[in-house]
Amino acid sequence: MRIDIGCGSSKEAGYLGIDRIAGPDVDIVCDISQGIPLPDNTAEFVMASRVLPYIDDLSVVMSEIHRISIHKAIVCILAPYAHSFVHISNPSFKQKFDEYTPRYFTGSFFQPPSGPVCPPIPDYPIPVPPFDYRLLRMELFYQYPYEDPLYETEELEILKMLQANVVHEIMYHFTVIKEDISNHELDLMSRGHYAEPRVLMKRRLKSHDRQNFL
Repeated sequence: MRIDIGCGSSKEAGYLGIDRIAGPDVDIVCDISQGIPLPDNTAEFVMASRVLPYIDDLSVVMSEIHRISIHKAIVCILAPYAHSFVHISNPSFKQKFDEYTPRYFTGSFFQPPSGPVCPPIPDYPIPVPPFDYRLLRMELFYQYPYEDPLYETEELEILKMLQANVVHEIMYHFTVIKEDISNHELDLMSRGHYAEPRVLMKRRLKSHDRQNFL
């Protein structure tokens, strides 16, 4: 089963839609912070697009998603990047997401061989969470003017460390771990292609058109 959490009025095609407000596309009405009314080991893919920043307790929700997911299920999260003034100023956002986030979602962190790096967290110990999500893919979506292909990857890496308002959103693909798994298998999984939110289509088309123009 594929599940779209916080689907609103634009549920992903072929997904079971969950939202706290009833609507034509909503199959299950619930507050995910109070639990998700599905059996254990039900979901093989979970989409959470632009919804997790609004919840009160991220650990509770991630525990519920972990519970309803099968071993090696894929969880895709699209979220606002923490270091952007427009997101920092939003009083509705209660959770923050950046390159460090995946290190807080597991007691056995795995760094995918490609894509942005999740830096080590110095000084403060990372508590082992009550769930285990291993990162397979992480992608940053830059805001104007840094989305311009004239910027090199190395330049962007330095810019986002030195200043805010460089990245607008961040997307992760995690796999749910409930049994032993090797780094070799995680490496193979990290090279796969996984579904992503439909809302990214326009962004990717716009970026493609700009590159062709240049």
